[in-house]
Amino acid sequence: MLFAVLLGGFVGSLMGGPIGFVMGAAAGWFLSAYLKKQAVAGLVQIQSGFLDSMFAVMGALCKADGVVTRNEVQAAETVFSQLRLSGQQREMAIAAFNRGKTDGFDLDAELVRFRRVSRGHPAMLRMFLQIQISAVAADGQVHPEEHKMLLRIARGLGLPESQVEQLEAMLRGGQRGGDGRSADQQLADAYKVLGVPASVSDADLKRAYRKLMNENHPDKLASQGLPDSMREIAERKTSDIASAYDLIRDARRQ
Repeated sequence: MLFAVLLGGFVGSLMGGPIGFVMGAAAGWFLSAYLKKQAVAGLVQIQSGFLDSMFAVMGALCKADGVVTRNEVQAAETVFSQLRLSGQQREMAIAAFNRGKTDGFDLDAELVRFRRVSRGHPAMLRMFLQIQISAVAADGQVHPEEHKMLLRIARGLGLPESQVEQLEAMLRGGQRGGDGRSADQQLADAYKVLGVPASVSDADLKRAYRKLMNENHPDKLASQGLPDSMREIAERKTSDIASAYDLIRDARRQ
């Protein structure tokens, strides 16, 4: 804001001397305040759109296999709790979830809408997809029809279908006890989480890791419009990325 005031004052002084400086500085202050207000309003719009579309798509996804299970409803309620939604926000989230369950729900149009509201930020789109995968896997498995819809959601968001496999691997990696998987299976999933082949060099592995950590940093996502209440989810994701990297690095040292 100070820069805008000084710039306005400088331009004003060129046009009208001391009086012009004062008038220009005032114009600069009002312009800066307006732009700041617009930026805040833009973030609020993104956050509102994120929550509305997230629960609407979640409702459609949970119904993809023909029935919305109690576990899937509980998963949605868990997200409600994690986001610390107010009473009004919770009612809006439930309404969005129910909207997504209706037979006439237009999934593709909803994804286009969210993509527009989120301004196409890749990390925001991946976070959106991650939450959908977490909800649908709440009953312990991803049914074929659900997986098919997840691929459709990824395409609708403009993400490669490989993102679904990558995020599913991240979800498995975050489960306690490795979910009964062998060490080789856990290592294979770790490579999927980082989006690199097992043949990747150490240098390229580190670059891929740093790139993912930078893209998914909670502060960066917050600046792009991620609701503050979702910071915990974002932090958990960076923790999963770090765990995958550590697993690969330890395996390579043996």
